[in-house]
Amino acid sequence: MNWASWTTSGVYAGTGGVRTEEAGILSGDLTVHTTWSDGQASVAVQYSGSSDWFTLTGSPVPCPSEEESRSFHQSVVEAVRAGEGATVPLVGREPA
Repeated sequence: MNWASWTTSGVYAGTGGVRTEEAGILSGDLTVHTTWSDGQASVAVQYSGSSDWFTLTGSPVPCPSEEESRSFHQSVVEAVRAGEGATVPLVGREPA
């Protein structure tokens, strides 16, 4: 079983914040965490310094390699910074 994870803290969500499954919209100073395992990337966010994690809407997504999951994590961080009710970006995949 291969896995990897990345965490970026101090990500300020843009106007409109990000959309989560459990808590709706979050905004402000967030931490973004991506875990890749068995060809799938899962993304969670939290208020920086908090202990509660929330699933970013659209997560998990297929992601075939560790290298692609690292790039995917960066695209999520950029989407969070953009705000506007951000969800998991469609980078490298077709819209449903």
